[in-house]
Amino acid sequence: MKIIVQRVKEASVSNGSIDNKINKGYCLFVGVGKSSTEADIDTLVRKIVNARLFEDDNGKLNLNLQQVQGEILSISQFTLYADVRKGNRPGFTNSMPPDKANELYEKFNDALRDYDINVLTGEFGTDMLVNIANDGPVTIIYESQDGKIV
Repeated sequence: MKIIVQRVKEASVSNGSIDNKINKGYCLFVGVGKSSTEADIDTLVRKIVNARLFEDDNGKLNLNLQQVQGEILSISQFTLYADVRKGNRPGFTNSMPPDKANELYEKFNDALRDYDINVLTGEFGTDMLVNIANDGPVTIIYESQDGKIV
């Protein structure tokens, strides 16, 4: 799995059937690869929840999401597994098929909620408008394979 974490002042997603917005927290772009597993979910959720990406009173990145009462906007993004090595059109054969990818994406979001974090989502497999007020900017990429950070 690949996750792009952006620290945000606010973020929203809409597509006509959903309109979700968070304030301070993380906007996550979640890519599920064809070899992603539930072990990757466990590893990534722990890393993201415990990541110290918010500033303390001294301006140091020492606070995690829970310490600042942050929220998460989680958006599925199969394009994180684009293969751009040949030609000009990306290939997506490294992405997990949609049915299984959605299942793991939902499990990922539920695992985040287990930490008592407010998690809102986009709508899997649809075209969405995402607005982000990136704070910092702080953008971190996490990737796990076989339950280990790579």
